Amino acid sequence: MENWVEIGNLSDIPLRGARCVKTPLGRIAVFRTAADEVYAIEDRCPHKGGPLSQGIVHGAAVTCPLHNWVLSLETGRALGADEGAVRTFVLKCEGGKLFLDMASAAALAAD
Repeated sequence: MENWVEIGNLSDIPLRGARCVKTPLGRIAVFRTAADEVYAIEDRCPHKGGPLSQGIVHGAAVTCPLHNWVLSLETGRALGADEGAVRTFVLKCEGGKLFLDMASAAALAAD
């Protein structure tokens, strides 16, 4: 069951940038790549809890600003030799507006 909640506009997020959304499930970072793709992941690095939304976006990945861990925006998994993962969330863009599926987010949070 889907429960889409509008969280903002695509234009609110700069290319290769991010914005945070506060939800009952915690902070979710919404990223926009140079290819104009959008992803939503937990805003907390699995290494030391760094704010991923303040990291550097490159391709479909983000580098944590604290210790340079690189995480896939598609899977939430650490890349390279590092191990760990963050939750990913279902996101869609329609007419320039961004929507987060809170039902799937709640299910992921329960795992």
